[in-house]
Amino acid sequence: MGEWSSRVIPIVRGLCLLYVTHKYLGTTVVTYGPSMLPTLGITGNVLLMERISTRTGKLRPGDVVFFRSPENPRRVVCKRLVGMEGDQVTYVVDPKNSDKCNTIVVPKGHVWVEGDNIYNTKDSRNFGAVPYGLVEGKAFWTRFRILGT
Repeated sequence: MGEWSSRVIPIVRGLCLLYVTHKYLGTTVVTYGPSMLPTLGITGNVLLMERISTRTGKLRPGDVVFFRSPENPRRVVCKRLVGMEGDQVTYVVDPKNSDKCNTIVVPKGHVWVEGDNIYNTKDSRNFGAVPYGLVEGKAFWTRFRILGT
């Protein structure tokens, strides 16, 4: 092997390690939007997301999760997990205009998610229960916001 391979191999190994860490263990996520107020600010929240709980079935109601939007699969959305399959969930249908509540049982293989800011969020009340396969991970740490936002 030549001199170039002694330089390239460590770079390739590092990139492989980075890929495996991102794909299977976790990553950083920056959130934007008002749907998780007051838990998260409107812009520039940096969270660490782990993917292991999703793969091992260790998610629980109350967890802040990230999932592919059922309406736009290019977007990853952050909401609070409210119910797992088989759970009975009662929610306010249209909190801006009435107090009317509805109760559903979360279907098999799905989860129910809601934003903490019920007056300004698009969540399971709009698009229904989310297939578990769209859930990408769970937030486990946030400490700071991006400077300048």
